[in-house]
Amino acid sequence: MKGLKKIALATAVAAAPFAAHADLKAMDDSAMGNITGQAGVTIELETKVSIGQFKYTDEGSFAVNDIILGGAGVTTDGAAAGYNDLLDQLKIDIDVADDGDAVIHVATLDGNPIDWGLKVGSMELLAGTTGSDSTTLISNMSGYGNLAQLDIRVDTATDHLNIVAAFDVQDMDFDVEFLGIGVRDMTISGAGGNFDYDGDGSVMTADADGEFGLDPTSKEAQVLAGFANVNLDVYKGAGLGASTATDVLRIDVNNVYMDMSIGAVEIGGTSIGSFAIDNLAITDTKLAVYGH
Repeated sequence: MKGLKKIALATAVAAAPFAAHADLKAMDDSAMGNITGQAGVTIELETKVSIGQFKYTDEGSFAVNDIILGGAGVTTDGAAAGYNDLLDQLKIDIDVADDGDAVIHVATLDGNPIDWGLKVGSMELLAGTTGSDSTTLISNMSGYGNLAQLDIRVDTATDHLNIVAAFDVQDMDFDVEFLGIGVRDMTISGAGGNFDYDGDGSVMTADADGEFGLDPTSKEAQVLAGFANVNLDVYKGAGLGASTATDVLRIDVNNVYMDMSIGAVEIGGTSIGSFAIDNLAITDTKLAVYGH
């Protein structure tokens, strides 16, 4: 202890001239707490992203061409609905919690959902160096919608990356070229007030039965009811079942709740009718991804 006291005294003596010159004042524990207890970093953002081509190559290649991501106005239908082409009004809050978890919350400056728009020229399979064949899987993709919630947390206790999102697709069109199929006016939305979330036969209206611990009149409950909801964990883990794989990329889909509708499915340029999926629930789904 005497040695530590001597070191502390020597440090204080060495620092004294600098403190006097700069008119510095020592901070007590309370003042230090006020600094370390401050909120984290907030980033305000507006952007528009264009990518000429994204290509994954193994022996052959999978290429995605002419990608544009921005506000809903990057699409023709979104522009007609009055949106601009910037992904804007974003506010990103980044904090490190007391337990060491990294917490990222994406919100908006104006309190409204974030409008987004996406266009993709084509998705193709390309032969490798031994051939010149190619197949266009999807082309003329154009869609827009809203992002109502995005929360990302890195949990230091489990080493899991947890992602919770709530979103909708107001309109999406694309062609499945190699099958000669066109999809028009596809929408994705929340299940609203007619969804049996837990499968027990009881229907919840914006979580009116308190299952999720939310006030049914709260903004969170309305988000749950009005938008498609996704909750998943990403982490390093073992393979599934009898697999002997280790250190694989694990993706656990805790839940996905949504409704989906397609205004028209075209074959050979002629509509064969519309389709709808009501109360789609994907739960307890696990993926293990690794190279071979």
